[in-house]
Amino acid sequence: MAPPGLIHSAPGLPDTCALLQPLAAAAAGMSGLAAETPSAIQICRIMRPDDANVAGNVHGGTILKMIEEAGAIISTRHCNSQNGERCVAALARVERTDFLSPMCIGEVAHVSAEITYTSKHSVEVQVNVMSENILTGTKKLTNKATLWYVPLSLKNVDKVLEVPPVVYSRQEQEEEGRKRYEAQKLERMETKWRNGDIVQPVLNPEPNTVSYSQSSLIHLVGPSDCTLHGFVHGGVTMKLMDEVAGIVAARHCKTNIVTASVDAINFHDKIRKGCVITISGRMTFTSNKSMEIEVLVDADPVVDNSQKRYRAASAFFTYVSLSQEGKSLPVPQLVPETEDEKKRFEEGKGRYVQMKAKRQGRAEPQP
Repeated sequence: MAPPGLIHSAPGLPDTCALLQPLAAAAAGMSGLAAETPSAIQICRIMRPDDANVAGNVHGGTILKMIEEAGAIISTRHCNSQNGERCVAALARVERTDFLSPMCIGEVAHVSAEITYTSKHSVEVQVNVMSENILTGTKKLTNKATLWYVPLSLKNVDKVLEVPPVVYSRQEQEEEGRKRYEAQKLERMETKWRNGDIVQPVLNPEPNTVSYSQSSLIHLVGPSDCTLHGFVHGGVTMKLMDEVAGIVAARHCKTNIVTASVDAINFHDKIRKGCVITISGRMTFTSNKSMEIEVLVDADPVVDNSQKRYRAASAFFTYVSLSQEGKSLPVPQLVPETEDEKKRFEEGKGRYVQMKAKRQGRAEPQP
């Protein structure tokens, strides 16, 4: 096990430090893994004006990118902890994550990650994000996320390698992890039927309709977006997805908006350097004070005639509208027009009601 100390800065994050936790046992105590498990890591970075919106709140996509980089570091390190073929861990899925508290310019983000479960071909990483006001020393929890990675061979990035097992301190830890693994595997399969959906532009749409606020961003994937092995960082994709979702939300309510939560993000296929990606967002549901936006990522390998355009990632983002004082505002109600829009609205309503019931259940006092 490597000694505690400073390691190299995470790529693409200026003023970033990745620190090994001083005691592996401390990480093991948090996750339930035995001391043989690699240490947790922490990434720290001060938030700057270009990380935030006009109101000074840090973009959700910026936080998601830091979460993914921390997860990629620890999962890649673990997957190369034994002798064998070298690999890099690629992001496959991000479970639902809630933005519990806003982070502001000048605060320091502390992103800590630890491995909590491994299957034969995947790694589960749990990440916590704390914000620190360096003037007062006040800290608060802003995000909790669970990510799944798969190890890809450096010799052939289409080859998935086996993951070194972790040692659990209690059998229940492994059983609970296996249940989470099976649940996310099933949900990933259920999202694939939507892959044929395409966001089509509409001329002269009416306000508050789906067509009025839907938005797309086209991006040419360059070297700065990619790993050393030529495919896009998951964090880069998530940041672009959040940007498009934010544009949709702002167009709909015409106020300051912030990311409230992100439903599970599924990465269906890798995006290679040189691809042109289209990130499309459309409003699917509105409650009194929140908006659900579906975001689809399509990749077009323009320099490779042997491969057609394909769906690379998809997710649902939830936004809330805020006043200039940061208070929650009512959201203009979405007006679905087509049968598909009405169907998506009802599906979004079902997700909203289900999540609201879960939150209320957690808030109820235990007997």
